[in-house]
Amino acid sequence: MSKLLTEMLKGTLEGIVLASLSDRPAYGYEITARLREQGFSDIAEGTIYALLIRLEKRGLVDVEKVASEKGPPRKVHSLNAQGREYLEEFWGTWSFLTERLRQLREGGN
Repeated sequence: MSKLLTEMLKGTLEGIVLASLSDRPAYGYEITARLREQGFSDIAEGTIYALLIRLEKRGLVDVEKVASEKGPPRKVHSLNAQGREYLEEFWGTWSFLTERLRQLREGGN
């Protein structure tokens, strides 16, 4: 992954993970696998786990421990109302930025 892409992902990964959870709840490895399927192949599992802890502490996701056939219970994360509000704000900001970048690229104001 290029250094530029890595830096850009740092600023958007929260929104990306919340968007992934907007469809259905998931545990850390499952989120990582979904993102890899969508082309985010170099995202480390540890990065996602650390981010999920931050999202939980900020009250953007709810966590439920679910029994696992292969070891300890899994922490399944789901987007809550506060997380949905944050995600809407993220998409609004993203739309604003992409429009401004498009204008800059095309040489307009």
